[in-house]
Amino acid sequence: MARIVVIGSGMGAMAAAARLAVAGHRVVVYERGRTHGGGVGRFARDGFRFDTGPGLLHLPAVYRDLFVKTGKQTLEQSVELIQVDPASRHLFADGTDVRLPNASRAGVLQALDGAFGAGAGERWSDLVNRAREVWDATRRPLLEEPLRADWRVLGRDPYPAAPVRRGRLGGLFGRGGADGPPTLAGVARRELKDPRAVALLESHAPAHGLDPRSAPAAATVLPYIEQTFGTWYVRGGMRALADALHERCRQRKVEFHFDAEVTGIVEKDGRAAGVELADGTVAEADAVVSGIDPALLPPLLGGQAPWRKGDVRPEPAAGGGTPGRLTVFLALRGARPEDTAHRTVVHAPDREAELVAVFGDGSGLREPCPHPTVTVLRPDDPTVRPDEEHEAVTLTAVVAPHGPVDWTDGAAAERDAQRLITAAEAAIPGLRDRMLWHEVRTPADTGAETGARGGAVPGPVLAGADGAFLRPANVTRLPGLYLAGGWAHPGGGLAHAGMSGALVAGLIVEGEDWRGSQ
Repeated sequence: MARIVVIGSGMGAMAAAARLAVAGHRVVVYERGRTHGGGVGRFARDGFRFDTGPGLLHLPAVYRDLFVKTGKQTLEQSVELIQVDPASRHLFADGTDVRLPNASRAGVLQALDGAFGAGAGERWSDLVNRAREVWDATRRPLLEEPLRADWRVLGRDPYPAAPVRRGRLGGLFGRGGADGPPTLAGVARRELKDPRAVALLESHAPAHGLDPRSAPAAATVLPYIEQTFGTWYVRGGMRALADALHERCRQRKVEFHFDAEVTGIVEKDGRAAGVELADGTVAEADAVVSGIDPALLPPLLGGQAPWRKGDVRPEPAAGGGTPGRLTVFLALRGARPEDTAHRTVVHAPDREAELVAVFGDGSGLREPCPHPTVTVLRPDDPTVRPDEEHEAVTLTAVVAPHGPVDWTDGAAAERDAQRLITAAEAAIPGLRDRMLWHEVRTPADTGAETGARGGAVPGPVLAGADGAFLRPANVTRLPGLYLAGGWAHPGGGLAHAGMSGALVAGLIVEGEDWRGSQ
């Protein structure tokens, strides 16, 4: 039995801890904050409860596998998992209103034809078919295996070129061409035609921290995953999933220490041999799992970087421009109408202006966006509201991280919050008349609570773009030191974080030549 220290208690770190404990190791977790879950937190006030992180789950099979492999109770026996239907409602500036059914390809095709006109559904379906090829090509090397040493082979975009009519311009698009490798935005414009369908596809990129103008065409796998495997909600919010995972760790005798900041990683005989805490104590270990941003590790290693020559490196400071989230929690009087969609996306009228505001114009310039895209979450969940005569609503917009924008400026944050509320009125008639109070949460708040640089939220890994959308490997240059969580392979999001925990546990239990479960 080995003694293993885990730094942080985010979802990836806890997923690794639970798997390592059930393998017979003694696992101790040190968390700088006061609670578990990392970015999967909760805000509560006056009987209302809100998720401070992700509000929905995709690829629930990741957590089904985790709970099956670590105890007797399944995921469904540990939390109430609810399939959201419709998966999403989309409102556009021209008044178009379309509801997309959950995990129903035929239903999505019919809905898009009805909203955008005949042929729109078929064009979307054709694109999703090509995205399936991306999924088939990348599922194992990107999600189920540790990052390979020759990771540059993943720099080629597997998205297949759409059939084109040959002619003077034929063949310019695809795997290269006059304009270079295709981007998600390029695919959207070329293959979907209708600007509303383009906005629908592109909106999946910022929702995962990606700029559709630079994200590879392989990012089409994101709507494919959602449409194929469905959208799910956990009764009580995603925080209930974090609580269930924490409880599973405790059942497996994982030891947690909160308000326990790790200030150094101990090296002995060329290996990670434990951690030093802020109070000066040293916790010895046979292996160390870091669940924090790898870019924050050099100070813990005496100024040395944890990655090897030729490894994928973390992005620069402030998340490298990786966006954060501006969130507004709304306490509303009045019952939630029965036909309400759980998730409504109110699309920005000027998509390009929004992208410049979030990601910059190429020169680093960021201008405020007066009308951002806003996601409105209205769960039909009595556990998150005081009674049936009230409703708990969460508004979220993707914004630039703290650094390029000063999110500690309370007046500016409130102005932007009011913009979100104004946009949300399209989804919630009479919204301002129903408001009891609202609470604003900025990237600066996220950074202070979780330690994420700039309050940025990591996105999932993608093939293509010469590997620019990969994350540092789970194995480091220092034997015995491993990386888990959203800033390591295979990237951010609830499902990907759970996968990172599975990969780290496999590497420790089976050895560093392990290539994943067959």
